[in-house]
Amino acid sequence: MGLTLASGYSIRNSQKLVGLNSLSLSNSRMRTVEEVRRENLVALIAKRGGQRPFAEAAGIKNPAQVSQWVNRSPSATTGKPRVMSGTTARAIESALGLPAGWMDTHHGDHSPAVSGVLETETPAGYVRFDLFEGGAGMGVGVVNQDYPEVVRTIEVAEWEVRKKLGYLPQPGRIQIITGRGPSMRPKLEDGDIVWIDTTCDYFDGDDYYLINIGGETQIKMLQRRGDGLYVVSINPDFPAYRSDEGEVAILGKALIHAGLRRF
Repeated sequence: MGLTLASGYSIRNSQKLVGLNSLSLSNSRMRTVEEVRRENLVALIAKRGGQRPFAEAAGIKNPAQVSQWVNRSPSATTGKPRVMSGTTARAIESALGLPAGWMDTHHGDHSPAVSGVLETETPAGYVRFDLFEGGAGMGVGVVNQDYPEVVRTIEVAEWEVRKKLGYLPQPGRIQIITGRGPSMRPKLEDGDIVWIDTTCDYFDGDDYYLINIGGETQIKMLQRRGDGLYVVSINPDFPAYRSDEGEVAILGKALIHAGLRRF
């Protein structure tokens, strides 16, 4: 039984390294190349010790993409699960020194990398939200450093998720991240937990987003003004500024925030 946070919430110290269980290696049907790539991706993530270290080693600039491939998050435009392209698979092989075609090849039932992936089950009637890799700055930004996360996994009652979001998201769509810094006070405090919709990787109107700008991951408001897109903080000590075209990479939309605060 996990530690109760509030009605509908629980915390467990998850040892799972990726968002979804790896595909069964005993499945007798022919795998698609997308399934084989995902299986090998999970193995490489386990071997590297997590999604963020893997993304760094593989030269993937946006760690959110790794999570989306693992969790097969639906595309915001097509609704289909996001999969790794052949071009990306070749780039990963090159970056990690793997033979060409390695990502497209099944490597047997006894891969040592796969054995490192630990699984946990979500109880019936609950939705599991896992950690988005990399801290989110709410000040000058965080360069995806190893911050101690306040919460790594939460399981929320389905009725509570429906009440908060109005729908039940697909597994892996919503991830959690710890906000850091003072720039979004008083709306967000340092250490608050934020739910991120990772399928919203585009500007969807003035709202709060998880963004990467100049290699720094931040939670900010984005506003479209007459002369361009502005990055806006709530704290008046941090002035809004106009971003250059293509400078801001949107990693997801911030939906819900919660804090562990003293009475």
